[in-house]
Amino acid sequence: MDLRSLNYFLCIIEEGNISKAAKKLHIAQPPLSHQLKLLEDELGVKLIERNTRSLQITEAGKALAERAKQILNLTENTKKEIKDISQGLQGTLSIGTVSSAGAVILPDIIYQFHQKYPDINFEILDEDTSKIIQLLSSGVVEIGIIRTPFDNDMFETINYAEDPMIAIAKNFECEEEPDVITFEYLKEIPLIVQKRYEKKIRHLCKSYGYEPHILCKSNDVRTILMLANIGMGVAIVPKNCLNLIPNSDLEYVIIDEPNFNIGTSILWSKDRYLSNVAQRFIENMQNHMPSII
Repeated sequence: MDLRSLNYFLCIIEEGNISKAAKKLHIAQPPLSHQLKLLEDELGVKLIERNTRSLQITEAGKALAERAKQILNLTENTKKEIKDISQGLQGTLSIGTVSSAGAVILPDIIYQFHQKYPDINFEILDEDTSKIIQLLSSGVVEIGIIRTPFDNDMFETINYAEDPMIAIAKNFECEEEPDVITFEYLKEIPLIVQKRYEKKIRHLCKSYGYEPHILCKSNDVRTILMLANIGMGVAIVPKNCLNLIPNSDLEYVIIDEPNFNIGTSILWSKDRYLSNVAQRFIENMQNHMPSII
């Protein structure tokens, strides 16, 4: 059993078809089928049940697939580690970030790091929090930047100070204090919200005895702010997103509700090899970001 046979086996499972797997691997179908049979003969078990319509993975096949992924990931991480040692600090750092947090804090962090390590390149993937967790778990990215709260003990984290949520709109008016409101004062007002906060917002509005009028929901904070800027409704966003759209006419008030402040976390996997580049990036954040707690 070698790495190539494990890679072939995983590809067959992922494609669900030997012909498709052969095409993806750029080999003919008969040799791939033969490699699968050799692997089954070597292990003395049936890994895949074949019929004319589909492939069905056996329990033994499922167990091997899980181990194969771990072996191949470990092999790839070992290659990276040896390359780090031999070549020093260079290469590409992959970062997954939610757009709102990334746009606010990432430019300064990357600029500081680039000034110190100009040979490092960056790959930035903008996704939602759940997708970033998947990307970290699979090793596609080494560093994640997400909004709190999130429930996962698989990661090491650096936590930024929490930021209040605000209601922001064109010509926002409120009869209460000029800079603080509760959801009691947003009844019947069209709201523009981020999808991940919709459930919490609905819960808070219900505590004041009404169903909120959610006009629009989106994952993209810039879209939310632009809709507010043309007068479509009141946007609910973290306060540090205020300047994501320049030259706007937006006005805001802080929303004073229990447990409605939002934090930002930098995270990385506990169980995966962390490249020298990623380690230095984390150290740089810890040394240069005064808002980290």
